[in-house]
Amino acid sequence: PSLFDSPAERYVKARQSVQRFALVQLGKCRSDTESDLPRYVVHSYNFFLFPSTLGIRDVEFTLSASSIQFLSHYGFDYNKFLKDGIPYMNEVQEKMLRQRLLAGTWKVCSNADRDVLKKAIDEVTSWIAAAKEEDTMILQDLNGYHMIEVQMVLRQALENVWTEPLGDKKVMVKKVSPEHRQLLENSSYDHCQKKLILLSARGFTNLFQILVKVKKPLVGHNMLMDLMHLHDKFYRPLPESYEEFKRNIHNLFPVIIDTKTVTKSVQKKCLFPRASSLLEAYTVLCSNLNPKGPPCPVIALASGCSRYAEKKFPHEAGYDAFLCGSVLLMSAHLLLCRSTHDVVEAEPSFSQYLAVLAEHVNKVNFIRGGVSSINFSGEDSPCRHPPALVVHVRGWPGLTERQIYQEFKARCRFDVRRLSKNQFILLSNKYKHVRHVLRDYRHHPHLQVSVYRHWRHSPSVNCLLQ
Repeated sequence: PSLFDSPAERYVKARQSVQRFALVQLGKCRSDTESDLPRYVVHSYNFFLFPSTLGIRDVEFTLSASSIQFLSHYGFDYNKFLKDGIPYMNEVQEKMLRQRLLAGTWKVCSNADRDVLKKAIDEVTSWIAAAKEEDTMILQDLNGYHMIEVQMVLRQALENVWTEPLGDKKVMVKKVSPEHRQLLENSSYDHCQKKLILLSARGFTNLFQILVKVKKPLVGHNMLMDLMHLHDKFYRPLPESYEEFKRNIHNLFPVIIDTKTVTKSVQKKCLFPRASSLLEAYTVLCSNLNPKGPPCPVIALASGCSRYAEKKFPHEAGYDAFLCGSVLLMSAHLLLCRSTHDVVEAEPSFSQYLAVLAEHVNKVNFIRGGVSSINFSGEDSPCRHPPALVVHVRGWPGLTERQIYQEFKARCRFDVRRLSKNQFILLSNKYKHVRHVLRDYRHHPHLQVSVYRHWRHSPSVNCLLQ
């Protein structure tokens, strides 16, 4: 990311990344309020995900070494992700699978799946030659999609068999007459109905569609990339247009709250220490709640999620979802106490918290760029950066943006962009860095640094004047 990036430019960069990578884990947290106490009972869920491979084009995705190392450091279970990951697909992939199921052109994509299916077919064909009608056999050790794929392939290959899942990774195979088979296929008890196959292949997308339908506020932390992945993996492939992406997300989730944007406001208004991560924000808020004010609502983990109360699990999706909700409630409580001169009720309602958060609704944090946040329900607000600097190079031919960056890197952090053959623009997000450079380079023999003035330094304005 660069300070020069507009939201549309950043979207193009991030879109390329989102299209290359898969989702491996998603956390969801919900809470029940107890009417007699200012108390939220939290249910936190951790979903391991793996792209759907049932009858659609094989999905390719990238693994970055640093991400694998990062997740391993925090105890990510790769076996669970690879073996038991819940499938998901977007609308385009679902449409493709539906068409292939209806046309009978569905086929197995994975080589590993083909090996499992070949073994199952060999077992059944060896057994069925000597079997009598109504005889049965059991296929075992079938994981995930294999339960469906084995049944579909066997039924397609042999007209005198019927299959039923037994659970616990087993499928029952029965020898039947073709007439009996036809009756069973038309019954409502058939586990291989196309609608049930689609339901299974959609996997986590079913839950996503429910979340969209209920229109609850969607809360996240620094959530631009999260929203892009939700759109790409569960809704539709990301559009080329940044504005279309914004419209789509707003239609899916009319109320979005980014706790990164909220905590920035809390830090300024309440003079809290700066927190760079979600866990830091949670820790800072827990230690700075006003003991003299009305008590903050009690946030209690439900019995099935008690491990999060006993130990920290940073970067585990379900735990991060819990932190996110907690940071939202504590931040809203502090802002409510600060925003009113009247006595705050002992038990503020969630609607009161939403009211005090209104200015932050649909404002998603934008890291190091031309705006401070992306507004999903309106125009993006420009960022208030320190003034840009222009560097005029003398007697130092062939200087590149990279060399200029290295020159200033030792003193402070600037983003660099070439303005003309011998001029560069510098952008920083810290005023002190601008002051230091203007002071230190006042008498530099090769680099003349001054504040950028559009009317004076812009090549297009100079061209017009000439």
